[in-house]
Amino acid sequence: MLKSRLIVDRDFVLAPLDRRIFGVFVEHMGRCVYSGVYEPDHREADEKGFRRDVLALTRELGPTIGRYPGGNFLSGYNWEDGVGPKDRRPVRRDLAWGATETNQFGTNEFIDWCRVAGLEPMFAVNLGTRGPDEARNFLEYCNHPRGTYWSELRRSHGYEEPHDVKFWCLGNEMDGPWQICAKTAREYGRIAQETAKVMRLGCDSLQLAVCGSSYRDMPTYRAWEYEVLDLCFEHVDFISLHQYFRNDENDIEKFLTAIDDLDCFITEVAAIADAIAAKRRSPKRIMLSLDEWNVWYKAHGGKHLRKPGWPLAPRLLEEVYNVEDALVVGGALITLMNNADRVKVACLAQLVNVIGPIMTEPGGPAWRQTIFHPFALSSRFARGEVMRAKIETGRFAAGKYDAAPLLVSSVLHDPESGRVAVFALNRSLDAEMALKAELRGFGPRRLEEAFELHHDDLKAANTREAPNTVAPKPHQSATIDGEILSARLKPLSWNVFVTRLTP
Repeated sequence: MLKSRLIVDRDFVLAPLDRRIFGVFVEHMGRCVYSGVYEPDHREADEKGFRRDVLALTRELGPTIGRYPGGNFLSGYNWEDGVGPKDRRPVRRDLAWGATETNQFGTNEFIDWCRVAGLEPMFAVNLGTRGPDEARNFLEYCNHPRGTYWSELRRSHGYEEPHDVKFWCLGNEMDGPWQICAKTAREYGRIAQETAKVMRLGCDSLQLAVCGSSYRDMPTYRAWEYEVLDLCFEHVDFISLHQYFRNDENDIEKFLTAIDDLDCFITEVAAIADAIAAKRRSPKRIMLSLDEWNVWYKAHGGKHLRKPGWPLAPRLLEEVYNVEDALVVGGALITLMNNADRVKVACLAQLVNVIGPIMTEPGGPAWRQTIFHPFALSSRFARGEVMRAKIETGRFAAGKYDAAPLLVSSVLHDPESGRVAVFALNRSLDAEMALKAELRGFGPRRLEEAFELHHDDLKAANTREAPNTVAPKPHQSATIDGEILSARLKPLSWNVFVTRLTP
């Protein structure tokens, strides 16, 4: 049996965890909105057309913030189309995804949905076909109390009080050649700079995120981040990262090192941001927003991206997730926790149907995909402070890594409740792992809850007919003695242990 040792000390804190790392993404793409969160004719629909079954699963998933309305959709979107009386809203062609957009769900519907679901709204402004003027008007519509054209328009639409949206994204993936009105780093940096200035003049309490490269392998990566931040440094708070994990080679060991790639990506972008700060001799630190991330490779390209004939809510990117995918998502969540000093926001893309943890059928049921479970457990138990952990474990070689650690883990202490939560991923293909976690300085503890996510069939998935094939189970081999937690971790398993002080 493998042996791993985990050591944390109460006095050694990495950073408080920003709970906004448990965010999600809702884009007008495929069936994420229509027949996903919104289906007025569904038997489970409430008076606003929101599916109650999806709302219940969203609350169980536990997201804290929701990014809207895109995504590639954003760069051709006019926000004004999605407000006001629904019978007067224009029907448009969505050039990004080749679909027909009815605009029956828009800004105010998303705000209403966030309030019911318990999320903070996170809006994005179109810097593709539009720019600073649209952004200032959108902000005024959402956040200004009353007495101006746009605030009074909102009030005439039935929203007396401002939406008070604090977090705004300045465009989306603007270096991507697929993006409507893609831009060079300088073109984008300048328009983002001026948009940020205008928005701050309208509301000085905003948090603004500027676009990083669309993904780490982009030819523009690194030079883009440097030039954009060099232009925008004084005006923004965050730079965005996007990362999707792939298993094209059906190599589970290599696939599991995708989380090591994520860790490197975070480190690199933080270093670029700090280089800009050093150039200015500035103490300011740009934080990171991983506002799109997930596993995505099976439903990718070709027919999965566009359907002919400008259909309404076509089935796009409806990835069916298996056990392998859930392990990678669980490992990515641990990685985000362990970068709590720089990653303050993250959005799993997307929430429903489109590479989502929740699946639905139009007029039918909703169910949890495998990746739902590590996210829900992490959101439920990851609170407080992320501890600096020392890990002693075995190593394995896969992909470009010669010595990747078999144990990936994060430990959080919540001073308010006194809980200490240990998250642990065993990346060994065939060996159980004896975990010894030394929780020094936290006092004698008892095990409150423990779960494992494991299945002998790595390709097992949850379906409409069998929605609970893969689900977490109570951990059967965990004990605690004083400040020592001991557990046996099954091969290729994701685990969480929650402890409290002994009365």
